[in-house]
This record gives sequence, C-alpha cells and structure tokens, in this order.
Amino acid sequence: MATTAKRRAAPDRNTVSLERALSKLGLASRSQAHALVLEGRVSVGGRIVLDPSARIVPERVTITIDGAVQDKSGRITIVLHKPRGYVTTRSDPEGRKTVYDLLADLPERVVPVGRLDLATSGLLLLTNDTQFGNWLTDPHSAVPRVYLATVEGRATPDIAAQLTTGVVAGGERLRASSAVVRKASMRESHLVLTLEQGKNREVRRLLAAVGHPVTQLRRVQFGGVELGTLGPGKWRRLSDDELSDAFPGYQPRRRAPKPK
Repeated sequence: MATTAKRRAAPDRNTVSLERALSKLGLASRSQAHALVLEGRVSVGGRIVLDPSARIVPERVTITIDGAVQDKSGRITIVLHKPRGYVTTRSDPEGRKTVYDLLADLPERVVPVGRLDLATSGLLLLTNDTQFGNWLTDPHSAVPRVYLATVEGRATPDIAAQLTTGVVAGGERLRASSAVVRKASMRESHLVLTLEQGKNREVRRLLAAVGHPVTQLRRVQFGGVELGTLGPGKWRRLSDDELSDAFPGYQPRRRAPKPK
C-alpha cells in the first residue's frame, strides 16, 4: 500500500552552528562569535543571520563579517607531540600551560582534533579544516588511535582479551579494537592499545575497569599519522599527500561549480 509520508532527510554531519564555525575558522572566539551574530554583523551566503545556533557547512558558504568576506581557503593540518602537563585548550582558567604555548610561531589559527588530557602525552592533530576535523572525530569514521600504556599490576593475555571484548563503565560500553601486552611484571605492565571511538578518557576508563589503572599514557598514532621521532613540544605540518595516504577514507565534499 502506497504511503504519502515523507522521510526526513538525515542531518548532514558536516554542519555546525554558526558561532562554532566562526570559532573553528579562527575568526572569533566562541563568545565573540555569539555577540557578532546577535549584533547582525555576520552574513552567510549574502544574508544576515541573527541566530548563533543556525546550522551551516562552513566549506560550502561565503561568510562575511561587517561586509568583509572571510577567507577560508588553504587547509592546514599539523601534528604536535604534546608533552605531559599541557592542556588542549586555547586558555586555562587555572593558569596551566596549553598546547598553544607551543605554537607561538604558527601564524594560522588551528584547533585540536579531539583532546589529550593533562597527564597524557603524544600525538595531537590540529587543523583549520572544520569538515576534516569533524570527520576524524566522528565515531562512524572509525579512525584508529594507537596508545602505549603503562598500568599498575600484571596484565595477562586474559586481560587483553577482555579489553577487546569490551566492558561497561559509567553506563557506556568501551572496547579496544586490539590490545597487546608487551611486558608484564607484578609491579607494572606495558600495553599497546588501538581504539576507534574517541570517547572521553576512553583508554584510562577502559583500563581502570579491568583493574589496571594507567600510570603513563602516550598516543603514538592517529590514522596513518605516526608520532615517529618528533620530539616533545615539537610540531610539523602535514602535506596533502601525507593526509591522503594517512586517511584514505576521507572524501572532502567540494562546492558545486557556479553556473556560467
């Protein structure tokens, strides 16, 4: 039997709020962006938008502030070796060091792709490409992250199997796609874990749930990008070729050509 009901279009995962887009593109802080929009100073596609929460795809529209077109061209993605003791925010109310203290000589504004907590070191990606960053952190993309973890106590092969089977912690199911015990003693063990979901403090929560709290954690790979010999506090740009090789599943959406 025919039906007249219309299916709702699935929401575009690349959309973000206008105020978030302005912040992600480095055009204003989140609070400044909110105020700019409410003051009627921001146009999208030639029309003034007064709702800071309006959803847009930044890569597909022309954004102007006070009539000036904002340049969004030029994708920049860098890999940073984040040391322990740094937070991944632009500023910190407690006065702690942030990863931006390490990027003083980078003229472009970039934002972290996900986060590493204060005590975790290792590979951190930062980019000015909102679409790319959203794809990397979307659980549907299942981009693998590889961690080296030092934990309390002797971790056995049964523990590794439990990590890949999964556990429930805080009402949320957590699991590693692979877990290998590299070294174990009664005092501590060393593991290599690969995860794909990117949930908050996922590695620490997962290992604590199986009775082996983390004492040291370092991320050494994100997709096909490896930390390698990059020293703590150092960073480098990733070329388009490197990014294509490292993330072959990413297909950036391009604007349709303007009619002639």
